[in-house]
Amino acid sequence: QVQLVESGGGLVQPGGSLRLSCAASGIILSINSVGWYRQAPGKERGLVAHITSGGTTKYADSVKGRFTVSRDNAKNTVYLQMNSLKPEDTAVYYCNTQGAYWGKGTLVTVSS
Repeated sequence: QVQLVESGGGLVQPGGSLRLSCAASGIILSINSVGWYRQAPGKERGLVAHITSGGTTKYADSVKGRFTVSRDNAKNTVYLQMNSLKPEDTAVYYCNTQGAYWGKGTLVTVSS
């Protein structure tokens, strides 16, 4: 069966960096588009970054210039590099592919 597992979250100070990973089994991520989403407490889940099978990327305006989505096809993993983190980036981050498959999420907390 398809499984997506996010990792790399944690507590970081404002201005810091984290790299999230989305590791897949049961599906080949390199031939699929993958999205990173986040959900803050009391808010709806929203798209943060997206990468197509061809490597085209797009980002939410709130993270442009700070976040970078990439993939390692050999590891069947997609990454989200997050720099210059702000308190408003605090959320649970999820990866998704094919619109149907979600991981359980990883919590990112940006606080001093």
